[in-house]
Amino acid sequence: MARLGVGLDNIAVDAATERGVWVTNVPDYCVDEVSDHAVAMVLAWTRGLAVLDREVRRGRWDPAGARLRRLSTLTCGIVGFGRIGRATARKLGAFGCRILAHDPHPPKDAPGVELVDLRELLRRSDAVILHVPLTPGTHHLIGADQLALMKPGGLLVNVSRGGLVDTDAVIRALDGGRLDGAAFDVLDGEPHVPAGLLDQPGALITPHVAFSSDASVTELRRRAAEEVVRILAGEAPAHPCNHPGGLPAGPGDRR
Repeated sequence: MARLGVGLDNIAVDAATERGVWVTNVPDYCVDEVSDHAVAMVLAWTRGLAVLDREVRRGRWDPAGARLRRLSTLTCGIVGFGRIGRATARKLGAFGCRILAHDPHPPKDAPGVELVDLRELLRRSDAVILHVPLTPGTHHLIGADQLALMKPGGLLVNVSRGGLVDTDAVIRALDGGRLDGAAFDVLDGEPHVPAGLLDQPGALITPHVAFSSDASVTELRRRAAEEVVRILAGEAPAHPCNHPGGLPAGPGDRR
């Protein structure tokens, strides 16, 4: 079973393992695209791109009313410091902002990044970016309690999985001014978008496309197919996500 993607939240890995079926994924095919998308969302917020575009299209031309930010003066907190989180940190760091990161398995060396716990990251960050897999332990990782820790007027970015965020709590935080912006590429219950979120001027929503580019989609299909060919040829997969009974582990298995 070759997952055309990274996350395994939609695959019954344990059931596959019990039946002697390999599960593979492509863990690093869209690092550039997802990190670019996250940075683009931060830039759209600091420069007011989505909000101002909507206002101009409605016939409102009010440059004096713009509420814009200088990115180099802000603190960006990255939750999840794997491949994509590190790429996002590197790109945001080029704009001169302070970078915080939280990960349950932090790297030994993270130049230019301050590693902190989640509560401290939420308290200190102007923008919080989620690069976290969806597991039972991360479901609604960001809810009302976590949003209450954030600075008033901040931004929440989710380019990982919709289930990481309690959308109703985000809507309330936007209504009350705790959040100024919420930039989501993924939603809990997508493709349905709650009306309360659509009504928020500070919401920026894209339809689960952060992974996508002409190059990334081609690479994804090729590499997933190559895993199938390896296994059918009696070879071990490059990126196994399980250990079917009695079968050898592949070179990419980190379990």
